[in-house]
Amino acid sequence: MLLDFEQPIAALEGKLREMQQLALDSQVDVSEAVTALEAKIRALKKETYQNLTRWQRVQLSRHPDRPYTLDYIEGMTEKFIELHGDRTVADDKAMVGGFAELDGRSVMFIGQQKGRNTKQRQFRNFGMPNPEGYRKALRLMKLAEKFGKPIVTLIDTPGAFPGLEAEERGQGEAIARNLKEMFLLKVPVICIIIGEGASGGALGIAIGDRVMMLENTWYSVISPESCSSILWRSWDYKEQAAEALKLTATDMLTAGLVDGIVKEPLGGAHTDAAAMIKTLKKTILKTLDELEALPHEERISQRIDKFSNMGVVVE
Repeated sequence: MLLDFEQPIAALEGKLREMQQLALDSQVDVSEAVTALEAKIRALKKETYQNLTRWQRVQLSRHPDRPYTLDYIEGMTEKFIELHGDRTVADDKAMVGGFAELDGRSVMFIGQQKGRNTKQRQFRNFGMPNPEGYRKALRLMKLAEKFGKPIVTLIDTPGAFPGLEAEERGQGEAIARNLKEMFLLKVPVICIIIGEGASGGALGIAIGDRVMMLENTWYSVISPESCSSILWRSWDYKEQAAEALKLTATDMLTAGLVDGIVKEPLGGAHTDAAAMIKTLKKTILKTLDELEALPHEERISQRIDKFSNMGVVVE
Protein backbone atom coordinates (compact mmCIF):
# COMPACT_ATOMS: atom_id res chain seq x y z
CA MET A 1 0.00 0.00 0.00
CA LEU A 2 1.38 3.37 -1.09
CA LEU A 3 0.36 6.66 0.45
CA ASP A 4 0.05 9.76 -1.75
CA PHE A 5 3.30 11.34 -0.61
CA GLU A 6 5.18 8.09 -1.26
CA GLN A 7 4.36 8.05 -4.98
CA PRO A 8 7.50 9.98 -6.12
CA ILE A 9 9.70 7.59 -4.13
CA ALA A 10 7.92 4.56 -5.62
CA ALA A 11 8.38 5.97 -9.13
CA LEU A 12 12.16 6.27 -8.62
CA GLU A 13 12.33 2.79 -7.11
CA GLY A 14 10.51 1.49 -10.17
CA LYS A 15 13.08 3.10 -12.44
CA LEU A 16 15.85 1.57 -10.33
CA ARG A 17 14.39 -1.91 -10.77
CA GLU A 18 14.08 -1.36 -14.53
CA MET A 19 17.69 -0.23 -14.73
CA GLN A 20 18.90 -3.24 -12.76
CA GLN A 21 16.88 -5.60 -14.97
CA LEU A 22 18.26 -3.94 -18.10
CA ALA A 23 21.79 -4.49 -16.84
CA LEU A 24 21.04 -8.20 -16.30
CA ASP A 25 19.39 -8.67 -19.69
CA SER A 26 21.88 -6.74 -21.82
CA GLN A 27 25.08 -7.20 -19.80
CA VAL A 28 25.58 -3.43 -19.92
CA ASP A 29 27.50 -1.81 -17.06
CA VAL A 30 25.14 0.73 -15.48
CA SER A 31 26.64 0.58 -12.01
CA GLU A 32 27.38 4.32 -11.86
CA ALA A 33 23.82 5.20 -12.87
CA VAL A 34 22.42 2.72 -10.35
CA THR A 35 24.58 4.15 -7.56
CA ALA A 36 23.50 7.69 -8.44
CA LEU A 37 19.82 6.72 -8.51
CA GLU A 38 20.10 4.89 -5.19
CA ALA A 39 21.63 8.00 -3.63
CA LYS A 40 18.81 10.09 -5.08
CA ILE A 41 16.21 7.74 -3.62
CA ARG A 42 17.85 7.86 -0.17
CA ALA A 43 17.96 11.66 -0.25
CA LEU A 44 14.32 11.89 -1.35
CA LYS A 45 13.21 9.48 1.37
CA LYS A 46 15.07 11.42 4.03
CA GLU A 47 13.64 14.73 2.87
CA THR A 48 10.11 13.33 2.57
CA TYR A 49 9.90 11.61 5.95
CA GLN A 50 11.63 14.39 7.88
CA ASN A 51 9.11 16.94 6.62
CA LEU A 52 5.83 15.09 6.91
CA THR A 53 2.71 17.07 7.75
CA ARG A 54 0.69 16.07 10.79
CA TRP A 55 -1.95 14.44 8.60
CA GLN A 56 0.71 12.42 6.79
CA ARG A 57 1.97 11.08 10.12
CA VAL A 58 -1.60 10.11 10.98
CA GLN A 59 -1.72 8.19 7.71
CA LEU A 60 1.54 6.40 8.54
CA SER A 61 0.24 5.49 12.01
CA ARG A 62 -2.65 3.65 10.32
CA HIS A 63 -0.61 1.82 7.71
CA PRO A 64 -2.02 -1.74 7.57
CA ASP A 65 1.48 -3.26 7.52
CA ARG A 66 2.61 -1.62 10.77
CA PRO A 67 3.38 -4.04 13.61
CA TYR A 68 0.46 -4.43 16.00
CA THR A 69 0.52 -5.29 19.70
CA LEU A 70 0.79 -9.06 19.27
CA ASP A 71 3.55 -8.59 16.67
CA TYR A 72 5.63 -6.68 19.23
CA ILE A 73 4.91 -9.15 22.02
CA GLU A 74 5.73 -12.19 19.90
CA GLY A 75 8.78 -10.49 18.38
CA MET A 76 10.48 -9.31 21.55
CA THR A 77 9.43 -11.83 24.21
CA GLU A 78 9.39 -15.52 24.97
CA LYS A 79 6.81 -17.78 26.66
CA PHE A 80 3.90 -15.36 26.18
CA ILE A 81 0.81 -16.63 27.97
CA GLU A 82 -2.31 -14.72 26.92
CA LEU A 83 -4.90 -14.29 29.66
CA HIS A 84 -8.56 -13.87 28.85
CA GLY A 85 -11.75 -12.38 30.24
CA ASP A 86 -12.80 -9.71 32.71
CA ARG A 87 -14.40 -12.30 35.04
CA THR A 88 -17.71 -10.44 34.73
CA VAL A 89 -19.08 -10.25 31.17
CA ALA A 90 -16.82 -11.48 28.37
CA ASP A 91 -13.39 -11.67 26.81
CA ASP A 92 -12.87 -8.55 24.69
CA LYS A 93 -10.79 -9.50 21.64
CA ALA A 94 -9.82 -5.85 21.03
CA MET A 95 -7.77 -5.88 24.25
CA VAL A 96 -5.06 -8.50 24.69
CA GLY A 97 -2.64 -9.18 27.51
CA GLY A 98 -0.64 -11.67 29.47
CA PHE A 99 2.69 -12.50 31.06
CA ALA A 100 5.80 -12.94 28.92
CA GLU A 101 9.55 -13.18 29.43
CA LEU A 102 11.54 -10.17 28.26
CA ASP A 103 15.22 -11.09 28.38
CA GLY A 104 14.56 -13.29 31.38
CA ARG A 105 12.24 -10.82 33.15
CA SER A 106 8.60 -11.62 33.70
CA VAL A 107 6.53 -8.68 32.37
CA MET A 108 2.80 -8.11 31.97
CA PHE A 109 2.02 -6.88 28.45
CA ILE A 110 -1.36 -5.31 27.69
CA GLY A 111 -2.53 -3.59 24.53
CA GLN A 112 -5.18 -3.01 21.90
CA GLN A 113 -5.08 -5.34 18.90
CA LYS A 114 -6.29 -4.59 15.37
CA GLY A 115 -6.78 -6.98 12.45
CA ARG A 116 -5.13 -7.10 9.03
CA ASN A 117 -8.08 -8.30 6.96
CA THR A 118 -11.84 -7.85 7.13
CA LYS A 119 -12.46 -10.99 9.18
CA GLN A 120 -9.72 -10.17 11.68
CA ARG A 121 -10.85 -6.55 11.97
CA GLN A 122 -14.38 -7.64 12.81
CA PHE A 123 -13.04 -10.20 15.30
CA ARG A 124 -10.91 -7.51 16.98
CA ASN A 125 -13.69 -4.89 16.70
CA PHE A 126 -11.27 -2.66 14.76
CA GLY A 127 -9.14 -2.23 17.88
CA MET A 128 -11.97 -0.51 19.80
CA PRO A 129 -12.42 -2.09 23.25
CA ASN A 130 -15.70 -2.46 25.08
CA PRO A 131 -15.96 -1.89 28.86
CA GLU A 132 -15.01 -5.50 29.51
CA GLY A 133 -11.76 -4.87 27.61
CA TYR A 134 -10.76 -2.15 30.07
CA ARG A 135 -11.89 -4.30 33.00
CA LYS A 136 -9.79 -7.16 31.68
CA ALA A 137 -6.82 -4.79 31.38
CA LEU A 138 -7.29 -3.66 34.99
CA ARG A 139 -7.59 -7.26 36.18
CA LEU A 140 -4.29 -8.09 34.52
CA MET A 141 -2.63 -4.99 35.99
CA LYS A 142 -3.75 -5.98 39.47
CA LEU A 143 -2.47 -9.50 38.85
CA ALA A 144 0.92 -8.11 37.85
CA GLU A 145 0.96 -5.91 40.95
CA LYS A 146 0.13 -8.91 43.15
CA PHE A 147 3.20 -10.75 41.89
CA GLY A 148 5.43 -7.68 41.71
CA LYS A 149 5.84 -7.72 37.92
CA PRO A 150 6.24 -4.58 35.76
CA ILE A 151 3.55 -3.60 33.27
CA VAL A 152 3.99 -2.50 29.65
CA THR A 153 0.97 -1.24 27.73
CA LEU A 154 0.94 -0.88 23.94
CA ILE A 155 -1.63 1.61 22.72
CA ASP A 156 -3.16 1.50 19.24
CA THR A 157 -6.85 2.38 19.06
CA PRO A 158 -9.13 4.73 17.13
CA GLY A 159 -11.06 5.03 20.40
CA ALA A 160 -13.15 3.05 22.85
CA PHE A 161 -16.15 1.37 21.20
CA PRO A 162 -18.92 4.04 21.00
CA GLY A 163 -21.91 1.69 20.69
CA LEU A 164 -25.04 1.93 22.80
CA GLU A 165 -24.40 -1.46 24.40
CA ALA A 166 -20.93 -0.33 25.50
CA GLU A 167 -22.41 2.72 27.20
CA GLU A 168 -25.08 0.55 28.85
CA ARG A 169 -22.36 -1.66 30.33
CA GLY A 170 -20.45 1.34 31.71
CA GLN A 171 -17.81 2.37 29.20
CA GLY A 172 -17.09 5.68 30.94
CA GLU A 173 -16.94 4.11 34.40
CA ALA A 174 -14.57 1.37 33.23
CA ILE A 175 -12.11 3.85 31.73
CA ALA A 176 -12.36 6.21 34.71
CA ARG A 177 -11.65 3.37 37.14
CA ASN A 178 -8.57 2.40 35.13
CA LEU A 179 -7.26 5.96 35.34
CA LYS A 180 -7.67 6.01 39.11
CA GLU A 181 -6.20 2.58 39.70
CA MET A 182 -3.21 3.02 37.37
CA PHE A 183 -2.04 6.06 39.34
CA LEU A 184 -1.63 3.86 42.42
CA LEU A 185 -0.06 0.72 40.97
CA LYS A 186 3.05 -0.20 42.99
CA VAL A 187 4.92 -1.78 40.08
CA PRO A 188 6.65 0.08 37.21
CA VAL A 189 4.29 1.01 34.38
CA ILE A 190 5.47 1.87 30.87
CA CYS A 191 2.95 3.06 28.26
CA ILE A 192 3.86 3.20 24.58
CA ILE A 193 1.72 4.50 21.73
CA ILE A 194 2.54 2.26 18.75
CA GLY A 195 -0.11 3.56 16.34
CA GLU A 196 -3.25 5.56 17.04
CA GLY A 197 -3.87 7.05 20.47
CA ALA A 198 -7.41 8.38 20.42
CA SER A 199 -9.23 9.91 23.35
CA GLY A 200 -10.21 7.98 26.47
CA GLY A 201 -9.88 4.73 24.54
CA ALA A 202 -6.12 5.25 24.61
CA LEU A 203 -5.94 6.97 27.99
CA GLY A 204 -7.65 4.00 29.67
CA ILE A 205 -4.34 2.09 29.57
CA ALA A 206 -1.96 5.07 29.31
CA ILE A 207 -1.32 6.23 32.89
CA GLY A 208 2.26 5.25 33.61
CA ASP A 209 5.65 6.20 34.99
CA ARG A 210 6.87 6.68 31.42
CA VAL A 211 4.63 7.44 28.46
CA MET A 212 6.33 7.23 25.08
CA MET A 213 5.32 7.46 21.44
CA LEU A 214 6.72 5.89 18.33
CA GLU A 215 7.88 8.53 15.84
CA ASN A 216 4.96 8.23 13.41
CA THR A 217 2.05 7.97 15.81
CA TRP A 218 -0.57 10.37 17.11
CA TYR A 219 -2.20 11.05 20.49
CA SER A 220 -5.21 13.31 20.87
CA VAL A 221 -8.62 13.75 22.40
CA ILE A 222 -10.20 13.25 18.97
CA SER A 223 -9.25 12.03 15.50
CA PRO A 224 -8.75 14.60 12.70
CA GLU A 225 -11.77 13.23 10.80
CA SER A 226 -14.09 13.47 13.79
CA CYS A 227 -12.80 16.95 14.61
CA SER A 228 -13.42 18.01 11.02
CA SER A 229 -16.94 16.57 11.01
CA ILE A 230 -17.83 18.47 14.20
CA LEU A 231 -16.36 21.84 13.18
CA TRP A 232 -17.06 21.80 9.44
CA ARG A 233 -19.77 19.12 9.12
CA SER A 234 -17.48 17.33 6.69
CA TRP A 235 -14.35 15.13 6.69
CA ASP A 236 -12.86 17.28 3.93
CA TYR A 237 -10.95 19.42 6.44
CA LYS A 238 -9.18 16.58 8.23
CA GLU A 239 -5.72 17.88 7.21
CA GLN A 240 -6.53 21.29 8.66
CA ALA A 241 -7.91 19.65 11.81
CA ALA A 242 -4.74 17.57 12.24
CA GLU A 243 -2.61 20.72 12.11
CA ALA A 244 -4.80 22.45 14.70
CA LEU A 245 -4.84 19.44 17.05
CA LYS A 246 -1.02 19.24 17.22
CA LEU A 247 -1.21 15.50 17.77
CA THR A 248 2.19 14.17 16.66
CA ALA A 249 4.89 12.72 18.90
CA THR A 250 6.95 15.91 18.57
CA ASP A 251 3.94 18.04 19.53
CA MET A 252 3.20 15.85 22.55
CA LEU A 253 6.82 15.91 23.74
CA THR A 254 6.99 19.70 23.35
CA ALA A 255 3.79 20.06 25.38
CA GLY A 256 5.17 17.80 28.10
CA LEU A 257 2.43 15.20 27.65
CA VAL A 258 4.79 12.32 26.87
CA ASP A 259 8.26 11.47 28.13
CA GLY A 260 10.01 10.38 24.97
CA ILE A 261 9.91 9.46 21.29
CA VAL A 262 11.05 6.08 19.96
CA LYS A 263 12.61 6.50 16.52
CA GLU A 264 11.22 4.43 13.66
CA PRO A 265 13.05 3.09 10.59
CA LEU A 266 13.10 5.54 7.68
CA GLY A 267 9.69 5.30 6.03
CA GLY A 268 7.87 4.03 9.09
CA ALA A 269 7.76 1.00 11.37
CA HIS A 270 6.19 -1.14 8.62
CA THR A 271 9.26 -0.82 6.37
CA ASP A 272 11.42 -2.82 8.79
CA ALA A 273 9.29 -4.42 11.49
CA ALA A 274 12.18 -6.48 12.88
CA ALA A 275 14.32 -3.38 13.43
CA MET A 276 11.38 -1.53 15.02
CA ILE A 277 10.70 -4.41 17.42
CA LYS A 278 14.39 -4.59 18.36
CA THR A 279 14.50 -0.82 19.02
CA LEU A 280 11.37 -0.91 21.16
CA LYS A 281 12.65 -3.87 23.17
CA LYS A 282 15.88 -2.03 23.91
CA THR A 283 13.91 1.07 24.98
CA ILE A 284 11.66 -0.95 27.30
CA LEU A 285 14.58 -2.74 28.97
CA LYS A 286 16.46 0.51 29.55
CA THR A 287 13.37 2.20 31.00
CA LEU A 288 12.61 -0.76 33.27
CA ASP A 289 16.13 -0.55 34.67
CA GLU A 290 15.57 3.12 35.52
CA LEU A 291 12.15 2.57 37.12
CA GLU A 292 12.98 -0.54 39.12
CA ALA A 293 15.80 1.36 40.83
CA LEU A 294 13.19 3.60 42.53
CA PRO A 295 11.11 2.71 45.62
CA HIS A 296 7.46 2.21 44.70
CA GLU A 297 6.36 5.13 46.89
CA GLU A 298 8.61 7.46 44.92
CA ARG A 299 7.40 6.08 41.59
CA ILE A 300 3.77 6.61 42.55
CA SER A 301 4.48 10.14 43.77
CA GLN A 302 6.32 11.05 40.56
CA ARG A 303 3.54 9.49 38.46
CA ILE A 304 0.85 11.54 40.19
CA ASP A 305 2.90 14.74 40.03
CA LYS A 306 3.64 14.27 36.33
CA PHE A 307 -0.01 14.07 35.33
CA SER A 308 -1.11 16.70 37.85
CA ASN A 309 1.29 19.22 36.29
CA MET A 310 -0.10 18.79 32.77
CA GLY A 311 -2.15 21.53 31.22
CA VAL A 312 -2.55 25.24 31.81
CA VAL A 313 -4.74 26.81 34.47
CA VAL A 314 -6.05 30.32 33.94
CA GLU A 315 -7.28 32.08 37.07
